[in-house]
Amino acid sequence: MKIIFLGTGPSLGVPVPTCQCHTCTSKDSKDKRLRSSVYIEYKDKRFVIDCGPDFRQQVLVNNVEHIDFILLTHKHNDHVGGMDDVRPFNYIQKENMPIYGCRETLKDVKNRFYYSFEKRHYPGAPKFDLLEVEKGRRVDMGDISIMPIEVLHGTMPILGYRIGDFTYITDAKYIEADQIELVLGTKYLVVNSLLYNRTHSIHFNLEEALDFIELINPDKAFLTHISHKFPPMKEMKGLLPKNVQLAYDGLEFSF
Repeated sequence: MKIIFLGTGPSLGVPVPTCQCHTCTSKDSKDKRLRSSVYIEYKDKRFVIDCGPDFRQQVLVNNVEHIDFILLTHKHNDHVGGMDDVRPFNYIQKENMPIYGCRETLKDVKNRFYYSFEKRHYPGAPKFDLLEVEKGRRVDMGDISIMPIEVLHGTMPILGYRIGDFTYITDAKYIEADQIELVLGTKYLVVNSLLYNRTHSIHFNLEEALDFIELINPDKAFLTHISHKFPPMKEMKGLLPKNVQLAYDGLEFSF
């Protein structure tokens, strides 16, 4: 399995427009964060989790030339706002793009991109096949199996995904015990950590993310959905457990 972090930032990205904080003004490229998403190659499939407003830029920068399907975690704009830019993949692959998500997310996609679902289909509109998934019900796609995991984004149920030994969770604030059971045994874990030393009503902060990582005990964990309230990358060296690191845009690893 190969993972590329297409983006590791929150809804506003980093730097935040108009902000002159220490992180936003950093010259380190690892402190520049597009909206959170990952690209995955596993066996014979190539796919992404989430398709935010930076999607076009992300696939160009990372030379992504084929996508078999898209997994959506939830309906917020920083996770679905780039779906109109699926069009080039429709053109070259000559097929609708399969989009997997929970019922509420797919309903929002259909409303937001209504022009893709009209009876008289505009030839320039993206083409999607919407496929509903449910927490705890495994989805098999050829040689790979994907487990949707429900997490709470405040009070809003959203999805993370486990694919083999890899689990991707973003925008979580709380995870029920039965869903934690689905994550246990993960060797490579990605989890959100919005704030460094403050609490947030609907997102893990660093302390909460580290507590969850300790519970799961993966071989390696990566923090994502990181805001400008975190110190710059260089100042974080040595401050995290040995098996934990801040992800950054373009980070790639394989196992």
